[in-house]
Amino acid sequence: MNLIIFLIVGGIIGWLASIVMRTDAQQGIILNIVVGIIGSFIGGVLFGPSLGGGGVYGWLSAFLGAVILLAIVNLVRRGSMR
Repeated sequence: MNLIIFLIVGGIIGWLASIVMRTDAQQGIILNIVVGIIGSFIGGVLFGPSLGGGGVYGWLSAFLGAVILLAIVNLVRRGSMR
């Protein structure tokens, strides 16, 4: 059951980050889940110690990590950030 919740939350975080970075039309639900999960890990490593690990701050650090991941992908793919 935890795996299903983990995938749903990862998909939501990835989807919200892709809307902010304007890449939603380019990626599907699977890529949104992958971006959300990897972004959550990045956010947890970068912002987890300073923001705390749970509650709203956990969601915020996951979202920031996903946005950073999409910015890096955009830089590599196009050479410029949106």
